[in-house]
Amino acid sequence: MSAATVEATARRGGVRALWAGNPGAVVQRGFLAARSSSWAVVLSGFFEPVFYLASMGLGLGALIGDVETSQGVPVSYAAFIAPALLAVSAMNGAIYDSTWNVFFKLNYGKLYEGMLATSLGPLDVALGEILYALLRGLLYATGFMIVMQILGLNLAWTAILAIPAVLLIAFGFASLGMAVTSYMKTFQHMDWINFVLLPMFLFSATFYPITVYPEWVQSIVMALPLWHGVELIRGLTTGILSAGMLWHVLYYLVMIAVGLVFTTKRLRALFLD
Repeated sequence: MSAATVEATARRGGVRALWAGNPGAVVQRGFLAARSSSWAVVLSGFFEPVFYLASMGLGLGALIGDVETSQGVPVSYAAFIAPALLAVSAMNGAIYDSTWNVFFKLNYGKLYEGMLATSLGPLDVALGEILYALLRGLLYATGFMIVMQILGLNLAWTAILAIPAVLLIAFGFASLGMAVTSYMKTFQHMDWINFVLLPMFLFSATFYPITVYPEWVQSIVMALPLWHGVELIRGLTTGILSAGMLWHVLYYLVMIAVGLVFTTKRLRALFLD
């Protein structure tokens, strides 16, 4: 049996068909491509939540006063919406790279076909793209955390734990976003992503407590991933901790696992089977 036959057999089944242990090559390629990108587009994802915080948290907040968290503890309106916007910042950074960028590479750039023609497996490609999106989410969130610290909106030392929480949120949205995008075929299909993200941004207890909704609406909101991220980070930045926060972490761990499994299977079905 020739070496080429052995290689082809290995790629069709077993671990080597999925994983070569080199997702860093995909991340490195992303950084090289970013050199020619417009930094105005990159920075826009950071400034959007900052503008929301300035206009609503500081402007409208002067009229609203204190707001109660889900644990019933009153905090200033700015301190209430700032952690929610931090979660949104992580989501936006991760979603942009794991959806629109992946869509172009998958359907027009034909980039993944070239990657999978090398020793890389679909899990390498999936993890590499997700990690690159994760770094963008972390960049947005770290900058926003600095803004929160300057404005005195981090109310407890546990706010430092919001950074790893942001990584978890970005990882969840990036993995699931790439999984969904792998099924998209046209730009019209991509409009569904914004159709889902905008209501989730507005209604996930971002600007007002979830208790303003009827109970049946609350159940729907609590099933959305952004709500879990908002509650997790809000608890950390305000210092209002509870055992229920572990459920938010578990939600994102499941979200990450589901996204990776579906993305890996989809890339393998498209390019290797």
